[in-house]
Amino acid sequence: MSHDSRTDTLARVAVLGNHLPRQCGIATFTTHIADALSEHDASINCFVLAMNDADARYAYPGRVRFEIAESDLSSYRRAADFLNVNQVDVLSVQHEYGIFGGKAGAHVFALLRELRMPIVTTLHTVLGEPSPAQRAALEELAQLSDRLIVMSMHGAALLREVYAVPSAKIDVIPHGIPEVVEQADSKDRLGVEGRPVILTMGLISPDKGIEYVIEALPTILERFPRCVYVVLGATHPHVKAHAGESYRLSLEQRARALGVDDALIFHNRFVTQEELNEFLAAADIYITPYLQLEQITSGTLAYAVGAGKAVVSTPYRYARELLADGRGILVPTRDASAIALEVNGLLGDEPKRRALASRAAAHGQNMTWPAVARQYVGSFQRARREHAERRRTRFQAQTLASRPATLPEINLSHLRLMTDDAGILQHARFCVPRYSEGYCLDDNARGLLLMTLLDDEGVEDRAAVRALAVRYLAFMDYAYDAERARFRNFLSYERRWLERDGSEDSHGRALWALGATVGRSPRGDLRTLAGELFAAALPAVSSFTSPRAWAFTLLGVAEYLGAFDGDRRVQAAGHTLADRLLGLLTASSRPDWCWFEDQVTYCNAHLPQALVATGAWTGRDDLTRAGLRSLEWLASIQRSAAGVFAPVGSNGFYPRGGAMAAFDQQPVEAYAMVSACVEAQRVDPRAPWARHARHAFDWFLGGNHLQYTLYDPSTGGCRDGLHAERANENQGAESTLSFLLALIELRVAQRADAGVPSSRMVTH
Repeated sequence: MSHDSRTDTLARVAVLGNHLPRQCGIATFTTHIADALSEHDASINCFVLAMNDADARYAYPGRVRFEIAESDLSSYRRAADFLNVNQVDVLSVQHEYGIFGGKAGAHVFALLRELRMPIVTTLHTVLGEPSPAQRAALEELAQLSDRLIVMSMHGAALLREVYAVPSAKIDVIPHGIPEVVEQADSKDRLGVEGRPVILTMGLISPDKGIEYVIEALPTILERFPRCVYVVLGATHPHVKAHAGESYRLSLEQRARALGVDDALIFHNRFVTQEELNEFLAAADIYITPYLQLEQITSGTLAYAVGAGKAVVSTPYRYARELLADGRGILVPTRDASAIALEVNGLLGDEPKRRALASRAAAHGQNMTWPAVARQYVGSFQRARREHAERRRTRFQAQTLASRPATLPEINLSHLRLMTDDAGILQHARFCVPRYSEGYCLDDNARGLLLMTLLDDEGVEDRAAVRALAVRYLAFMDYAYDAERARFRNFLSYERRWLERDGSEDSHGRALWALGATVGRSPRGDLRTLAGELFAAALPAVSSFTSPRAWAFTLLGVAEYLGAFDGDRRVQAAGHTLADRLLGLLTASSRPDWCWFEDQVTYCNAHLPQALVATGAWTGRDDLTRAGLRSLEWLASIQRSAAGVFAPVGSNGFYPRGGAMAAFDQQPVEAYAMVSACVEAQRVDPRAPWARHARHAFDWFLGGNHLQYTLYDPSTGGCRDGLHAERANENQGAESTLSFLLALIELRVAQRADAGVPSSRMVTH
């Protein structure tokens, strides 16, 4: 199945990690990637969930929407709810074992296990020799993540070789870097004018190896006595919390003992990006003398390379890769003499230093934050497509026969909530009525049809059902314009009609509900008013051109004639509309296209259903055969490879000769198929119509590509549809009524099949 283009559209991206002003490399990275994503595409709403250490509180910017206490498991679970409720398209996790609580950062899984959206994880550390807890954490992280991002080929190799992660799941995207503009007066502003500058920057900790550069300084100063070594950065907060400034003090003491303290400058603070750029611009040589050879990334080294600096480094994994092909010089760890040799060589050979810097700068062009943001968006889009495809195909190893046969109970709670003294409101935000969208005839007609079916079947709470029926019929009576003999459709919450004439489809749907009320309602007063409206509104349909308006009207005619089968005027109207509908099907059909139009669009199954229902009361086999044939064709194209109901999507429909839109899938399509198949089963009991009806109904209960239940038993509402990778969480009137109509029709049909008496069979 081809992927839907909507999986390439990112509306909401959440980033999980530390964030400035918290002082650490992950915080800097998270801040910069969020900036870059927002600047890459202004339509992306990118926000951050920030990790807080211990009891710390930070003055975060507005982008940080949620804070997670590192050691509080419940905080992670609340964050998962927050992400799910906000319908995030992708979560970007910045992973470092130490920023999450629990053993090896395992608390984060309380969040990730509950998420509905795809997860893309950037691994800032991949260990070649992990502890058992670290291995277990990364393996679960790899399982939960749709894609993994590493910043080096070494990191990708470790994932494959040590953790058995497939290559297809890994994206190698470099560490982003800012654009550093060379400034001739940077040294002057920093107070080192005219002096060769060696720079190391980043949070200070004992594994940085700075003492070996200090030990190299006497040799360097013999040849370049004005040289200065600048160490830029505060002590790492975790180091400071456990050991204070003991490491920095030991460095200062070592410099004094060697007599090079005048050539050593500490800037003991966490600097801004602008200050960092200033120091990089002033540096002649950048050096990372790190001691941990397993390190697979270094933001400061990436910055230096991107800034076009001559770099000397120990051979940790990231440095070996980034400085390959003459982009820098590697020296052994803990080797002060090697550092002195290479630094002196570069300071004494300006052409060599410039050539090294030039190769580094050229490589850094693909590492700028805009370039990195583009690659991240590509990874996010791949993750969404793959996530959606996995959800679509998960049913391939399952059968719908394993689904519970018991149907849900009727629950009108949400309908009551959506109905006020005017009628039923159209839309909701989640389960909350949305006043701004007002009302429509379509939904009130669906509501009246549902209440009529429920009352006809003898539900327990008849008083509540009849009260709702009165409310919906009153709306329809108000919607009818006697002077124009047409229904209006849209009514604002302020009780203003928003158009002179409603759509032909809404007019036809109103006739369907009115016909059913005449034919089924136990209440004579409702039948009388419905009959008057039906008789007054029926003639207008003769001038309609919408096939769906014809079909809805025909379904209403079939219902009406169930009570008044001798009404010749209504019979004549039914014959005329049925002939028109059959004519469309005959003219449009081909061996591979048994349909009424050149595209399959919306409320589709009601078209063949109308022919089948009309064939029943007219006794015309040509109508019945044509309707059944077309319905069987529609059922065949609306079944996925996994065996689940997959209605034609509203985002493009299905044009003849074109691709069928897979999304968005709408509840009205599932209801239409249930209703049509119940009708077909009544006239053709030997065919598999009951199975088709149940497959379509199961779409509401998780029998769909996402295995996601659209019906919410806690509210009695139904979600508004399925996208490629998630459900629309709003519970509007159309979707809820579609579910309840499908449910009552299926319940009645199942009781009839089992021989359980009911007051009347559902016939549409």
